Amino acid sequence: MNERLLAKLEEVKRRRPGARRVAVLLRRIRGARFSDAESLVRLHDALLFLRAYPHSREVLRLSDLLLSEFPARVARLATSGADLSPFDHPEVSGIAGTSITTDYSYDVVRWLAKRFGRRVSIDWSLHEAPDRLRAAWPAFLPLLEEEALEDANVPYLDYLRAARLRRGSGGQARLRGEDDLAWLLSRIERLPLSPREKGERYDALGISVAWDLGEGRITRTRMRRSERRIFFHDEPLRRHGVSLEEEIASPPLPVRRLSRRGGEAVVEMTREATALRYREYYGFTFADPAWVLAADAGRGLEIFLMGLERGRRLPLRAGFAGFFVKNGVPIGYIEALAFFERVEVGFNIYYAFREGESAWIFARVVKLLRQVLGVTSFSIDPYQIGHENEEAIHSGAFWFYRKLGFRSTDPGLRELTAREESRIAADPSYRSSDFVLRRLASANVLYEAPPSPRSEIRSPESPWDRFHVRNLSLAVVRRMSTQFAGDAGRIRRASEANVARELGVRAASLDPTERRCFSDLALVLDLVPGLSRWPRADKEAAAAILRAKAGFGEARYLRLLQRHARLRAALLRLGSLR
Repeated sequence: MNERLLAKLEEVKRRRPGARRVAVLLRRIRGARFSDAESLVRLHDALLFLRAYPHSREVLRLSDLLLSEFPARVARLATSGADLSPFDHPEVSGIAGTSITTDYSYDVVRWLAKRFGRRVSIDWSLHEAPDRLRAAWPAFLPLLEEEALEDANVPYLDYLRAARLRRGSGGQARLRGEDDLAWLLSRIERLPLSPREKGERYDALGISVAWDLGEGRITRTRMRRSERRIFFHDEPLRRHGVSLEEEIASPPLPVRRLSRRGGEAVVEMTREATALRYREYYGFTFADPAWVLAADAGRGLEIFLMGLERGRRLPLRAGFAGFFVKNGVPIGYIEALAFFERVEVGFNIYYAFREGESAWIFARVVKLLRQVLGVTSFSIDPYQIGHENEEAIHSGAFWFYRKLGFRSTDPGLRELTAREESRIAADPSYRSSDFVLRRLASANVLYEAPPSPRSEIRSPESPWDRFHVRNLSLAVVRRMSTQFAGDAGRIRRASEANVARELGVRAASLDPTERRCFSDLALVLDLVPGLSRWPRADKEAAAAILRAKAGFGEARYLRLLQRHARLRAALLRLGSLR
């Protein structure tokens, strides 16, 4: 009986209209008991979908009510001795009343420990690499190397516990208030190393941490962003017939830059939502809370776009991350790496919401990126459409983007796409095989938004078809090998000196972050033939680009790149040579 109720709820959650029927089902299912974790996961995600896409105010109220009762359901299941491992899958993890155990990076673990204290701890039962402790721990545990260098079975935890001892009242020794994780992090932090090197030391330990989620707001179940207005969906969802060209041509989205305090709240939510799913992304871990934009995309969708901290920017591309909230519920994210008018986009809707308005949401994201960053060429990496990614193969990710107007950058794969489309037109029941989908996923797919020198509609080729930022890096490495005897320091010093002289940049006047950004860009600019013969105006514009890379946000850096036709032509050519 309960299984039939659950199956019915999963069926009707997508039907619009149908508010009354869904509300009746929610009332009936509230009293239902489920004896396995798989059923609870299904119920949880059906409720979360309804919370993001509610038919009516009553459906919204009932969805929130049932979700608030989930910690009790999980506790009853645990008491019964049922298998709780289904809660651990990354696609469904983060349910209130459960826990997460994984090997987050140093920066994320530091953030978790600061944010959640003793609810995050080392799970020593999963540690199976004592050799990693042998290599690192002698740096902050005196004489540990006596055993570490010679003995096979070193009691590392005994050393750690001894280091945590302090003298208590009456002369009794007892453990310090800090736990193992806090002690370890504090010792690594004291090492005379750069932040990057400290992270490498911690990551090399191979330590897993357990995060007890509890019943609070920082769970998939209860995470919400306050919304003044809820958009109710009692009409069919926008799932088909989405046009990127029409969305781009629609009126501009209302966009505002958040205060630093508001930006911090959004950045914290993105990190929380990501960590709850066993994931971490560079753009969220090192997001700059001072540069966060909020866009009202309509239909209850809010899109947040954030840039990178000054000290964490990429050498060439401008890095951005985006986060989507639907009626207050986090539903997905993007990563966007932009260079001139080209942007590489990684788009993901969380598992529970993939039966919603994914194509329309993607179209609104494209519009926002076009509007805010000035980009016109949108590239999807092969991994996103199925290269070494079986989930994307099974979900038909290639066809998701193809229906939106993307095309392969490989001429042979464009021909294969045309043959598959002919088969589908002749037989609507035809589906591309996994073998064909893997072939189609072996190259980037690209969409060029009008106005563009060459749009997808007008031409089968684009100047960006053969470009890859990797080709610029490889060109630098080849030059280092042939002209500088493989010495990275020598090529950096030479490139900095050459570019500073040609562009009139005083490297000594730059702060450390500006100097690092200048040094990275100089490696590429020094490859440009005839840089010394550029007109003065072009040289001054290039110098402004170098300064903007370390400025407030990277949007200005990107806009300046887009205006520099001479630099664009040179780097586009260099980045298209293999």
